[in-house]
Amino acid sequence: MQSDPPLKKNPLLALPFEPALASLGEDYYDVVAAAEFPVHHLRFRNDALLPLLNLDPAAVSDADFIEAFGHFEGQGPFFALRYHGYQFGEYNPFLGDGRGFLYGQVRGRDGELYDLGTKGSGTTPYSRGGDGRLTLKGGVREVLAAEALQALGVRTSRTLSLIETGERLWRGDEPSPTRSSVMVRLSRSHIRFGTFERLHYLGRKDLIRQLLDHVIACYYRPLVDEADRDALFYEQLVERVAELAAQWMAAGFTHAVLNTDNMSITGESFDYGPYAFIDLYDPDFTAAYFDPYGRYSYGNQPLICKVNLEALQIPLETLIPGERMQASLGRFQAFYERAYSRRMLAKLGFEALEASLAKDVLASTLAYLQAARAPYHAFFLQLSRNFCPDWSTEAESILPEWRPAAEAEFLQWRTLYQQALQTLPPAELDAVAERLREHNPSTVLLRPQIENVWAAISENDDWEPFLTLVERLQDPFDPPNTHERQR
Repeated sequence: MQSDPPLKKNPLLALPFEPALASLGEDYYDVVAAAEFPVHHLRFRNDALLPLLNLDPAAVSDADFIEAFGHFEGQGPFFALRYHGYQFGEYNPFLGDGRGFLYGQVRGRDGELYDLGTKGSGTTPYSRGGDGRLTLKGGVREVLAAEALQALGVRTSRTLSLIETGERLWRGDEPSPTRSSVMVRLSRSHIRFGTFERLHYLGRKDLIRQLLDHVIACYYRPLVDEADRDALFYEQLVERVAELAAQWMAAGFTHAVLNTDNMSITGESFDYGPYAFIDLYDPDFTAAYFDPYGRYSYGNQPLICKVNLEALQIPLETLIPGERMQASLGRFQAFYERAYSRRMLAKLGFEALEASLAKDVLASTLAYLQAARAPYHAFFLQLSRNFCPDWSTEAESILPEWRPAAEAEFLQWRTLYQQALQTLPPAELDAVAERLREHNPSTVLLRPQIENVWAAISENDDWEPFLTLVERLQDPFDPPNTHERQR
């Protein structure tokens, strides 16, 4: 008698999960159960992330995604993390994972520890009267944000899957009832600034010590054997956050809700709610309708990151000398300017320039963009598509179509840009063209694109525009030789 063939094991459920956070004990989280959903439609799977998890995309079916990240039955334990945070400058001790949980932690192919976390998976002790759900539009927006930022070189979480779950949700900021979803996010860590802030609020110095040891062992491993590892951790965090702020600013991205519970202890960007990429260059641009005074405006992001790092000193001061942390924080601006200058020079086509000239070129670029209220991304894209080596000798040929707006500022920028080109040998000008192409996307995630994609989904259940946009965002730059340079 022939036996039945063995059932295929779900590769996602067979991942070698590690109990890194679980080993700390329940002072840091609550064990929770996932909601049960009426339907499960896989709307997005991020095959680009599967090799990082040592999985072959071809060996993981859509049904595997739905079983692992939609049904949840028989899985767990799942952990809703406890944390507090400063929200719009006011301390809130009533926070925590209110519509998601830590699904599991797994070691990536690169040897680093990664968290799989849900969003929209049901109520927890921190839902505060909410339903613990995620709107489908919110899930779509997060997929788009994360893929766009990843391609632009921003240190970001990613969406591993998005499943529509068949419930009707009521929201004040979306036409309701609206559709529901559950998302799984891959990130470096779910530990936030607010995780430490909660422990300080509770007066648990012992738990702060345990958590910091855990963070250093998992995410700052080269520091483990250093005598002053605590202070070095804070210094490296300051540098990571400064670099992240520079990445956002160069990408023209406004996170919109930079509360300390939305600041990762690894210096990674995550949790994309009312974000927006700027269209016109405007430092005062504010993405969230509930931020009427512009606390989290595009231009305020570096300052807010620094303010949040300063707030983190309060729970850490029992472990790290205050003067040492202040000295590290005093380097934030230098870290930020170095990272921002490098990225912006690349958008202008340069690998490096003499320091004073680089400063002048960047300042004049931003002064022109602001005075002209110029489209930020379109300006750099036109620079890329129209660049000609003759610009180093023929200033009047540099973007003449941009001249009518803010002419004085444009002429100042053009003069300095030509001076910068003239510092390069002729053979280097081809490299300028290549850098311009590699650092200025032709596809940018502006609000009209998101709304067009959502209209197709909400009105016709047409997912093709969404999937097409995801592909374009994942590879947003013009291919080589698309545009003939003018000689």
